[in-house]
Amino acid sequence: MTVAIDPRARQGGAGLSIDAVSLMRDGRRWFPVSGEYHFSRDVPERWEHELRKMKAGGVDLVATYLIWILHEEQRGRRSWEGHLGIRRFVETARRAGLEVVLRVGPWAHGEARNGGFPDWLQELPIAHRTNDPAYLEHVRDWYADIASQLRGLFRDDAHPDAPIVAVQVDNELYDQPEHLATLRDIAEDAGMHVPFWVATGWGGAQVPQDALISVYGGYSDGFWDESDVELPDFSAAHFTFSDVRDDLSVGADVRLAPPTNGRDDRRFPFLTCELGGGMAVAYHRRPRVDAADIDALALTKLGSGSAWQGYYVYHGTVQPTGTLTGMQETQDSGYPNDLPRKDYDFYAPIGSAGTLRPHYHLLRAQHLFLQQWGAQLLELPWKFPDPAETGMPVSVRVSEGRGFVFGTNHRPAAAPSDDVVDFQLALADGVMLPAVPTGIPAGTAFVWPVGQPYGDVRSLTGTVQPVTQVETDAGLVAIFRATDGVPVELDIDSGDAAVVGARALGTEHGARWTLTAAPGPEAVITVGTTRLVILDAASGSRVWAGSIAGERVVALWDGGLTFADDHATLERWGAASEVLTIPALEGSAGRVGPFQRLALPAVDAPASLVVRQVAAATSLPETRRGGPADRYSAPRDAEYAAAAVFEVDVPLDDDFAGAQIVSLEWAGDVARAWVGDELVSDQFWYGRPWEIDARLLPQLTASPLRIEILPWNGDADFFVDRRVRADRVAGRADMLSATLIRAPHHRVGLAP
Repeated sequence: MTVAIDPRARQGGAGLSIDAVSLMRDGRRWFPVSGEYHFSRDVPERWEHELRKMKAGGVDLVATYLIWILHEEQRGRRSWEGHLGIRRFVETARRAGLEVVLRVGPWAHGEARNGGFPDWLQELPIAHRTNDPAYLEHVRDWYADIASQLRGLFRDDAHPDAPIVAVQVDNELYDQPEHLATLRDIAEDAGMHVPFWVATGWGGAQVPQDALISVYGGYSDGFWDESDVELPDFSAAHFTFSDVRDDLSVGADVRLAPPTNGRDDRRFPFLTCELGGGMAVAYHRRPRVDAADIDALALTKLGSGSAWQGYYVYHGTVQPTGTLTGMQETQDSGYPNDLPRKDYDFYAPIGSAGTLRPHYHLLRAQHLFLQQWGAQLLELPWKFPDPAETGMPVSVRVSEGRGFVFGTNHRPAAAPSDDVVDFQLALADGVMLPAVPTGIPAGTAFVWPVGQPYGDVRSLTGTVQPVTQVETDAGLVAIFRATDGVPVELDIDSGDAAVVGARALGTEHGARWTLTAAPGPEAVITVGTTRLVILDAASGSRVWAGSIAGERVVALWDGGLTFADDHATLERWGAASEVLTIPALEGSAGRVGPFQRLALPAVDAPASLVVRQVAAATSLPETRRGGPADRYSAPRDAEYAAAAVFEVDVPLDDDFAGAQIVSLEWAGDVARAWVGDELVSDQFWYGRPWEIDARLLPQLTASPLRIEILPWNGDADFFVDRRVRADRVAGRADMLSATLIRAPHHRVGLAP
């Protein structure tokens, strides 16, 4: 599959390179995973722990925007201090074990006001986002300042260990290839020298492939569609295996012209930077993307040939408040959509308050798979059998009898299917997987091994998903997760070794095996010195892997887990009080299968907070439309004078080591949270809890959290998911519950 790259492409350096198959590190194939986290929309005190959570989730690179308006809202008053300290953030990422993708704009979008342009720049009589010399002068100044802030942190031959390995110029620019190339030249002239230069390629973008690599995206739903659309047309494409890279829908709401044919140059592999890690909400459209949607979409891209999994966003944040304006995308600033003033949670894998969503765990299982077998996957071709023959969409990535099968019977939660499909795939030499047609439940997505070796197992083909493996003094332990609703079936070539812990199944293609115990930590099949652990599907998303004191550690744990040089930190998000690990952690006692067991003390349950209503809503907000697409508009600030008002006392513990989150359940249309005179959070109602990091709220010990709720007026028919639509009641503005969630941190090292 290797294709020569035109030397004019000028990509690679400092031990990193790229060909038509993949990125490479020191001559070996590298399958990166990146996650978006906007440093300037969070606070420096949180950066390191949150970055370590990203690392523990299987992310290799943190991608982040430099949003110009945040740094220079007023012309000539540019700041790189506090939450705007890009150098501190990049150095923190390096300390957390992450490399960096820098998205330098100048135009960023990111649901920012003016796409990130300061108002003063937006208003200048220049041709923005073109090679207009007057515009380029401002770009040179912006880029030069970025380069100055980050001197020595760009990866090049003189700085081979520096963390910034890629730079993206502009964003969603479709018809200015010469300008995109010029932006790279200006950035390099300013001192930015990195192995990889990229630009977003979706929407038929004309990316100059001699200078920039196209990177792509895909979302299961989008706030940018219309309010009367149940599920956007583009959604289905992301749950079907295909070698089509482009998605013409992303950014279509702000595109001035219909898409044209872009430059889909197959000299480069299929790289993604914006697989939907969740979805933001706008006033007119409030999608409710589920964890299973995100998991299935990401897996579908792996089966479709992705060579870089990049998520937008991976960590939610909170929009800063400007001194002159709000910093969010609004109709007043020329956009089709009104977004919340503060909320940019995105229902991301890691929420804006630091909570871990179910898809954080589901995606981690995929990322651990890529860490172990991603280099092999990159070398494998793909083919997509006719779903009429297999029963559902399938990607076969097999070469010389070894590889993986990807399958999905998933449809987005907004348009679910209850169909159980009969699935069977013909492999080489007449081998069938499974042996007989088997019902695959709706909502299922999987990757199964074909002919894969695991220690003393010469070859394994089966209906289980490989997660990771670890070498022990007693031999290899390989960990798999069963597929919900699908019987475990394993075709094992064990050579002369006995297969222990499994029951033989007679088939016309020879002996196959199934478990003698239910899937779980004790469901172990032993072949020689190799142990195959077959976890149930839920436990499969509880697997963690990292390093303590240079030793690889694999854990089963229901909570959060981060790794540092000499210890791990367990986040106690729920009632779980047992962690299973290989090898043992200090304090471990007893075994479960091949794992050592560490028992932890019980933790307090979330505490209900007292809610006081101090005012009832006195009127309904107006129905208005606005913006270039004539969409429903959010209530104006003055209308909150008629809001229902509630107060919540939050008893913070300043000495508490861990997270403290206020979780609010409420009913209405829109809500805002204040501490004193400071707006600290807001949310457009869409049927999910509203989470606020209590540790970041100013003056909370002296003032209550004040919540303002405006009711839905019954007329503005904004979109909410059908599963919660009945809970949208005209005239209702109510606080249903307030809970303080404390997640203590438990630090632990390896057993002596």
